[in-house]
Amino acid sequence: MPNPLFDNLFGIHAGKTTPFLHLADGTTISHVDFLAVTARIANVMTQNGLTPGDRVAAQVQKSPEALALYAACVQAGLVFLPLNTAYTVEELSYFIENSGASLIVCDERSEAALTAVANDLGARLETLNADGSGTLMLRAESMPDVYATADREGDDLAAFLYTSGTTGRSKGAMLTQHNLLSNAATLAKEWRFTKDDVLLHALPIFHTHGLFVATNITLAAGGSMIFLSKFDLDEVLKRLPQATAMMGVPTFYTRLLEDDRFTRELTAHIRLFVSGSAPLLAETHIQFEDRTGHRILERYGMTETNMNTSNPYDGDRRAGTVGFPLPGVELKITDPDTGDTMAAGQVGQIEVRGPNVFKGYWQMPEKTAAELRTDGFFITGDLGKIDEEGYVHIVGRNKDLIISGGYNIYPKEIELVLDDQPGVLESAVIGVPHPDFGETVLGILIPEKGTAPDLDKVEEAVKTSLARFKHPRKLIFQEELPRNTMGKVQKNVLRDQYQDMFAQ
Repeated sequence: MPNPLFDNLFGIHAGKTTPFLHLADGTTISHVDFLAVTARIANVMTQNGLTPGDRVAAQVQKSPEALALYAACVQAGLVFLPLNTAYTVEELSYFIENSGASLIVCDERSEAALTAVANDLGARLETLNADGSGTLMLRAESMPDVYATADREGDDLAAFLYTSGTTGRSKGAMLTQHNLLSNAATLAKEWRFTKDDVLLHALPIFHTHGLFVATNITLAAGGSMIFLSKFDLDEVLKRLPQATAMMGVPTFYTRLLEDDRFTRELTAHIRLFVSGSAPLLAETHIQFEDRTGHRILERYGMTETNMNTSNPYDGDRRAGTVGFPLPGVELKITDPDTGDTMAAGQVGQIEVRGPNVFKGYWQMPEKTAAELRTDGFFITGDLGKIDEEGYVHIVGRNKDLIISGGYNIYPKEIELVLDDQPGVLESAVIGVPHPDFGETVLGILIPEKGTAPDLDKVEEAVKTSLARFKHPRKLIFQEELPRNTMGKVQKNVLRDQYQDMFAQ
């Protein structure tokens, strides 16, 4: 029976004894063995009474078994809901209740707390630990290693991913089989992935980047992965010579650059480094190329769309840009008030349309209608521009826009100037309440190790580069910026921290 996502990512490898996962302990898992584990887990879930369309909520540590749980959900036609391992029980309760999950899979350490949640909601509960132990795999041991793949259509749901919810309750983005499959196929082609590729995978798998980009691309191309439970600097340095590609967040690359063992020779076998989930500083681009000879490829995606754009594989990978729209993806810059398309070079909201764009928000028709236009364009909430050569620039989030004295101020423009100053490692610019202007600009600076930037010179550079209404009213030093698990700066945390700075 047809199941597009399973057939084209997993099923095509049936019978292959070639390695799929290379683990930190030196062992490998073949495609055949992985699919056998997948089938056993699918049988457990069917025995639990789940049927196609039911939701499975999973808060588990990264492991081969956790990845097989995703594959089993696809094979059984279930909707996979991966949850950040940092979420509290209170947060989990919302996701599980909102999704109507029929099965919760969690680490044994969370079992006691989540049992009550499962009982209240009438859901089953299984455990899965980082070492592969737990009730799920214990039950799977006695199950058949074959499973009759559930019949699904391309428009059927394959996964829910919940947004971060920094401005309200998180929304469950409904991703279809075709959303995931089309994006994986496009990226595998654009980034030249083949069966000979070995991807160094140190990302979490509760997020688009690690699960639906890194894993799905590898499966689509028939390659293999060095599957690390997390980013461990020593282990990554040890494994890099065995890889042909690596995907990471900016923090991965800055940590590598801080280590003298990270050399041109070490990366000679790599053909591609990809960065995403948060902006990569221009300085990191330059340092990385100077050290290794490689130019990192940045792309742009989000929970609701998977990947939208990419810098070119062949061609100029420009720092500070996210490249061009992917084949099949339309991207335009529009006026937030009127929805009219804006001219090249003008800043506006980014809208995208294509086979990668999600189906809508689970049980939130008003939110879906507000952000997903009837013509299929999704209002991303990101602000950006397209330059004369077609490269897309991300300026910031719409909610991060600062309106001071009636002027629109884009934080990224100021951050680029601040980041370029001697002794400044990085910066974050936010708007905070001001009695006269409504909001005013505050700049938070992170100094480079062992340095003390000259504030007078920083302020002078800002005055030279930017109009007066964009000047930060104050610059503050801080040791580091608050970030989420994917490395994105949490400006909402900064706004809360400094909201009373100019209060009268």
